[in-house]
Amino acid sequence: MFFSLIIPVYNRPDEIEELLHSLTLQDYKDGYEVVVVEDGSSIPCKDVIEHFTGKLTISYYFKQNSGPGDSRNFGMRMAKGDYFIILDSDCILPPHYLSSIAVNLSANYVDCFGGADAALDSFSDVQKAINFAMTSFMTTGGIRGKSEKLEKFQPRSFNMGISKKAFEASEGFGHIHPGEDPDLSIRLWKLGFETRLFANSYVYHKRRIDWGKFKKQVSKFGKARPILDAWHPEYKKITFLFPTIFIVGLFLSVILMLIGVWYFLFCYFFYFLMVLITASVKNGIKVGALSVVAVFMQFYGYGLGYLQSFIKVHLLRQDPKVAFPELFFK
Repeated sequence: MFFSLIIPVYNRPDEIEELLHSLTLQDYKDGYEVVVVEDGSSIPCKDVIEHFTGKLTISYYFKQNSGPGDSRNFGMRMAKGDYFIILDSDCILPPHYLSSIAVNLSANYVDCFGGADAALDSFSDVQKAINFAMTSFMTTGGIRGKSEKLEKFQPRSFNMGISKKAFEASEGFGHIHPGEDPDLSIRLWKLGFETRLFANSYVYHKRRIDWGKFKKQVSKFGKARPILDAWHPEYKKITFLFPTIFIVGLFLSVILMLIGVWYFLFCYFFYFLMVLITASVKNGIKVGALSVVAVFMQFYGYGLGYLQSFIKVHLLRQDPKVAFPELFFK
């Protein structure tokens, strides 16, 4: 099996350098190629790629900006391998990454897998807090990061593998972003392919993000989900409503507090206290406090984004591309 690593990049030469450097440290001994797709960047990474041409089997393509999904499709069409590994440019790989994928596929082959994400000690406190919110069992991140128990696993494209056969049958990613990866997973299921979590094939996801960008990102995640539910109603899950229920319940609890009913707000206080303790045990009290902020922002952004999209798409029957043009690349 020959791996082709597909990496779209947009104005992030510093990120791609860290990722490629981590590839030079892999303990995987078989051959593989790296396909970097520059998605119309104004700050290209061509010079960085040239630095690694003697260390990695690497190809570089520059194309007009059309979004990460289309760039991944472009890279897979240009690749030579029979199994594609898709990575975001802000990932850093542990030395065992490729070897773990090879072992997992050899032991129990699957046409599409997803791996988890983790944080390095060198990450900033905000990055560690956001990583906690995005991966913890205490948040919606438990589904995407570490667990297969709540539903069939939907790989995420920051750390994902797909066979050439499955790519050709599905035609790859669609034009929605975010949401293109769960959409692809569901379409693969409908075509008879399986997906699976490779828990030990994790990456260090170095999200270059601030609070404003994080809130915007999770809001888009929330807006995308009702659109996916409209496209694939047979795969709707009640769990997708939880962030909206959580945040609406919090607002109602504050109102009830004003008339002397404290019980519900106390439940929220206890939940955030457990977030503080859980995150602090792993990362220290400062990251624990920032994790409380990140979790609140995750529920707030996702929950209200979901509610807004549900009203427009499911109740008002608006065309998703008209209601939320920011979610679609042409």
